[in-house]
Amino acid sequence: MDGKSCCAPAGSGLTLPEALTTPALARRASEALRAEVEAGMIALKGGFFDMGAAKGRYPDDLDSPRRRVFVSPFRLGRTAVTNRQWAAFAEESGYRTVAEREGWSFVFHLFLADPLGYVEHPPQTPWWRAVGGASWAAPEGPGSDWREKPDHPAVHLSWFDAQAMAEYLGLRLPTEAEWEFAARGGLKHARFPWGNDLVPASGHRHNTWQGEFPRVNSADDGFVGTCPADHFPPNAYGFHNLTGNVWEWTGTRFGPLPQGDGKLPPRDPRGPAEGPGYVIRGGSYLCHVSYCERYQVHSRTHNTPDSSTGHMGMRLAG
Repeated sequence: MDGKSCCAPAGSGLTLPEALTTPALARRASEALRAEVEAGMIALKGGFFDMGAAKGRYPDDLDSPRRRVFVSPFRLGRTAVTNRQWAAFAEESGYRTVAEREGWSFVFHLFLADPLGYVEHPPQTPWWRAVGGASWAAPEGPGSDWREKPDHPAVHLSWFDAQAMAEYLGLRLPTEAEWEFAARGGLKHARFPWGNDLVPASGHRHNTWQGEFPRVNSADDGFVGTCPADHFPPNAYGFHNLTGNVWEWTGTRFGPLPQGDGKLPPRDPRGPAEGPGYVIRGGSYLCHVSYCERYQVHSRTHNTPDSSTGHMGMRLAG
């Protein structure tokens, strides 16, 4: 991991095949763990929808124009994978994340008691600090503990880590098209899972940055860092926090949005065979209009599969 992106510091692009070969991963997950995860899955019938935006804010994101797409029936987790769920997986399988193996990860500077004690940061993004000992188990570095936030999303998860958990459970990561279909909740061309207003009359509906990035977060939505995975009301399909809170990995490599053949919309698009990384979706608690306005249902960016930060999580699909 060396850090190259403002929204999500990128890894070095290492393939790290050993990340997926922990011996216990060859075994099937216990019935208890599978039952718990399966109980949190929501089945969707799929169908046609308009993917992307009429006009995106960031040209490099390739999130416009809209494309008509079809997705087949699938299942998706009601919430992002929580610390408690990841801990159960890690204990049962013996799996160690990329951050645990490498001995460090990126932590947002406001979470550190002494930011000056951690001087290494990605170019032009001094708010991210390389912190030894930071991982899902110690999300804010040494002295922090996931047990203080058992129902918050597990973070510091690389794509390799997310893929490992999915394979162990006999599940998978959602495709980018599936993720957006679920996030839209049946609403056509809406910006957010609940409609078009960032903050509707009923109050905040997701966890993003308020204030002056990156120094002052007023926490008007109630949180400076992550919030519980099911804290805000779900969308019409029953999913929580598909925007804000943590970025979520997909199983789709980054490239242009799906292209049709001029006659029929793409069906279950899987993305390109190669690309600069895997698509991440949803934005995070750090997204702000002045810095990274990628907290909308069409928003997308990407990262290398070994990347690990304090705002990267996952959601399971099947």
